[in-house]
Amino acid sequence: MKNGNKKKVKQLTLLGENVRIAFISIKSNRVRAVLTMCIIAFGIMALVGILTAIDGIKGKLSNQFTMMGANSFSITSKAVNVQIGNKSYRHKNHSHISYFEATQFREQFQEPAWVSISFQAAWLATFRYKDKKTNPNINVTGTDDNYLTVSGLEVESGRNFLPQEIENNRHLVIIGQDIVRYLFPGVDPIGQTITISGLNLEVIGVLKSKGNSFGNDDSRAIIPITTARQYFPRANISYRIVIMPYDPRNMEMLANEAEGLFRNVRNLNPRDESDFEIEKSDSIVALLLENLKFVTVAATIIGLITLFGAAVGLMNIMLVSVTERTREIGTRKALGAKPKLIRQQFLYEAIIIGQLGGIFGIILGIIIGNLVSMGMGSSFTVPWGWVIGGMLACFGVGLISGYFPAVKASSIDPIEALRYE
Repeated sequence: MKNGNKKKVKQLTLLGENVRIAFISIKSNRVRAVLTMCIIAFGIMALVGILTAIDGIKGKLSNQFTMMGANSFSITSKAVNVQIGNKSYRHKNHSHISYFEATQFREQFQEPAWVSISFQAAWLATFRYKDKKTNPNINVTGTDDNYLTVSGLEVESGRNFLPQEIENNRHLVIIGQDIVRYLFPGVDPIGQTITISGLNLEVIGVLKSKGNSFGNDDSRAIIPITTARQYFPRANISYRIVIMPYDPRNMEMLANEAEGLFRNVRNLNPRDESDFEIEKSDSIVALLLENLKFVTVAATIIGLITLFGAAVGLMNIMLVSVTERTREIGTRKALGAKPKLIRQQFLYEAIIIGQLGGIFGIILGIIIGNLVSMGMGSSFTVPWGWVIGGMLACFGVGLISGYFPAVKASSIDPIEALRYE
């Protein structure tokens, strides 16, 4: 037992001595060592930085779609792909969803869920208040009283529509923060009357800002769907039905129930294909995240190519170091150092250079990646998986780059080394 402990102590002492000698050698060749560390750091910085930014963007997308009603699904008219030249476009076909069909579905759908009907009443509209007006970029949506709930929108001040106000075709509006900024600087907008295309609307609510979130909810106005149908009529309006289950775990089941019910509403034969689409909100973010995987792969390839270059540079430096330290190696061998010890000393030196460069690159990568992602509104994140992977990659670079020089150093004949000038 005592012999085992002595052996472990001897191994630890030898390890510490090798590490000490490696740092002395790095210090004596600091310029080349620092340059190699910088190459390694740049590769790891590119890899970790891009992946940190991607992780932040993923988190931001997930949070935004959750706030936008990610636990919901919608029934929309079916889109068809139209090929024009080398490009493919998606267009809604003739099977639009009528207001009668949408309201019939809402009345018959008795499952535990919120159901909302809406349509886009106007695009790029301009609102006016006295002598002020907004930019012509306001989207106007005709909705019912459940729309805010299923869309993940919140009222910062004022209130939502009441069901009887929808039924009575009241001229009311809920506005986004951009409209407040243009029309009501320093003024409470609640109770004021704004105008769009000759239609006077009383402001009863202001939406909470979502900043630069997907969809730009700050540049929108929401009016009762009955009012929108009266003042913004056009042929073949296709309405959107959004369903949000009370319990998100029931979404798949309710989506199947909704599809079956809407097929009955549209009088489809059991053999007919559905001429409408069931779109789940989480499928949109899943598609975006899927596309981000290609960026992740590209970033990984760039980082690995840079690390390969760093490995070649480190190997070259270690080979030069072996040549320059031939007499030193011969002296150590003459004093009793075994080839195994010489190999370990050069391997430790290469691994330490790789690890120091990796640590520096990881720190820079996390900082730069988070600056990019936080600039897009996401929170600070540390991709621990990639940090650990980066350290292992640097260890591999040091090990591979140092192995051949270490073998070359250990095979030097001590007599020839002592005669080397």
